[in-house]
Amino acid sequence: MTKIAVTGARGFLGQHLRAAALELGIDVVGVPVGDEFDLDQAKAAVSGATRVVHLAGVNRGTKEEITVENALFASQVASAMVAAEERPATVVYANTIQAGNGTIYGTAKERASGTLAAAAERISASFEDVLLPNLFGEYGRPFYNSVVATFSHLIARSETPEVQQDKELNLLHAQNAADVLLGAVPVNAMGALCQKETVQGLKSLLEEFATDYSAGEFPDLSTPFRRDLFNTYRASTFPGSAPTRITRHADQRGSFFEIVRSRGGTGQTSFSTTEPGITRGDHFHRRKVERFTVLAGEAEINLRHVFDEAVHSFRVTGAEPLSVDMPTLYAHNIRNVGKSTLYTAFWTNDIFDPTNPDTIPETV
Repeated sequence: MTKIAVTGARGFLGQHLRAAALELGIDVVGVPVGDEFDLDQAKAAVSGATRVVHLAGVNRGTKEEITVENALFASQVASAMVAAEERPATVVYANTIQAGNGTIYGTAKERASGTLAAAAERISASFEDVLLPNLFGEYGRPFYNSVVATFSHLIARSETPEVQQDKELNLLHAQNAADVLLGAVPVNAMGALCQKETVQGLKSLLEEFATDYSAGEFPDLSTPFRRDLFNTYRASTFPGSAPTRITRHADQRGSFFEIVRSRGGTGQTSFSTTEPGITRGDHFHRRKVERFTVLAGEAEINLRHVFDEAVHSFRVTGAEPLSVDMPTLYAHNIRNVGKSTLYTAFWTNDIFDPTNPDTIPETV
């Protein structure tokens, strides 16, 4: 398995990068920086790594904090690369398009880039200075990581966000950024993965998603950007939004249930039978939208964030059908806990592609 060393591995972009690495078969070794930095531990982490990815940084705080800490983090990882017995071939810096724009943050990031570039040259490694645009994605910290994280957090709690300064943003989903930083997508192809949208446009889209999803419907997911933005919003609603109740229409003939209403985009519905005691699933998705609905029998649906130990369990039965949606980056499974055959319907927003299944094995 390929090994890479990563700073900031526990942060917002770090968890997205680690999830992408799981699919790509890459072993990620974290390198703590700042007060937790230990040169011997860092040397061991970097030694034998094919790639060092520097994600850690400070983008909010006092002038001194932003200036000093970004410089410190870069110098610490540089010292580890130079001291490593088996040095990396590639050094990647998660930089920003704000680098060199004259702001405190932009200047700090530019200087950190220079530190890493000099260290890479010293050890004869290639250096990739990746100028990332505005990142968004699931599990970002509201009021810190991005306006999308803040708006999603507020709207999911029935609050109305304020647009204090409406401007056009160049947006990149964190999973796409992870692919670039890991080398799975060339840096020069990153621009094609970006989407331009105004702050007011983001607010309107997220409010549209909230209206549809609260009604038990999936919004229009016809573009990758809408899918990724919806997944970001949906992550802010879990687990409070689960399970989803289904409308029952009954008469003397029996009952009729609507499983999925989708307002746009592709979709695929599948059906399975599962014998008593058997578990299906134990995987997660990076981008796919998926819904489980038990039609007959008794089941337990379990979900766990891939980098957390807490398990969310939902007991469902075909007698009163409920749907449970699978958030991205959550390992999930379904187990037949009844005495009869379990009948389950599965809906996804995309047509299954065996060459790109977006289904990564992970036990709940």
